Amino acid sequence: MIDSPAVADPLVPFTEHRRLLFATAYRMLGSVADAEDVLQDAWLQWDGADRSAVRNPRAYLVRTVTNLSLNRLTSARATREAYVGPWLPEPLLTTPDIAEETELAETVSTAMLVVLESLSPLERAVFLLREVFGYSHAEIATALERSEATVRQTAHRAREHVQARRPRYDADTARRREATDRFLAACSGGDLNAMMELLAPDVTVWSDGGGKVTAARRPLHGVDAVARWIVGIFAKPESQGITLRPAHINGEEGVLAFMGDVPIGALTFDVVDGLFVNLRFQVNPDKLTGLDPERAL
Repeated sequence: MIDSPAVADPLVPFTEHRRLLFATAYRMLGSVADAEDVLQDAWLQWDGADRSAVRNPRAYLVRTVTNLSLNRLTSARATREAYVGPWLPEPLLTTPDIAEETELAETVSTAMLVVLESLSPLERAVFLLREVFGYSHAEIATALERSEATVRQTAHRAREHVQARRPRYDADTARRREATDRFLAACSGGDLNAMMELLAPDVTVWSDGGGKVTAARRPLHGVDAVARWIVGIFAKPESQGITLRPAHINGEEGVLAFMGDVPIGALTFDVVDGLFVNLRFQVNPDKLTGLDPERAL
């Protein structure tokens, strides 16, 4: 891939592509803090590289970030296997106009990040480079220092895995907003019947507290169990003072929970035919740094 010679000032191309690079690391890692650490390491590599030989800074930087993320993800697998309760990606505030960038919005959605988490680190890297960035198998093999045959097999396996598990849900913004408004009304009113009417028969809810705050240690299934659990949360004395507000999270309509002005949780969900199918509550305080408006993607 040959574009233009690298710019003399290393900060220019890095700043120009920073949003893309962060999104790349975040999709690989599902962590805002880890993605920012990767960007810092990528900057140090880029600043110290022989940039005279770099003809396409964007491609070079994407490969660098992908490899750094791959190394970090591989070393983090053991930690995630020992995680307390369900593991969910860190929520990230996004601007409403990200929905116009369909590819980016879909691949940073919480539902897709959960699917990507089920891939091996190598499968994840190959899938993103191939399906999102359109790299050839040969280019990926060079970037990841693998044989082309290995990359082809990995790409095929990852694509089939994602296609089989790719979430199906309503993309219509107005419909999602209407469902969100009804959900907020049911929560604020403690209306069990209204909540049950919002849930699909096969609804599932996940709650990630990471052992730091109270959360369900296992997924809950079914309308009755999920509705009673959600309504019960807001009926508890310790939940008094919590306010729920709609927000754009991971490229989609979602809900933020606040205690005063401090965000204490985020809810993302899948809606099919106007009903909630999957709900994901992120309440681990260590995984809420992406709810800072200044970090919005």
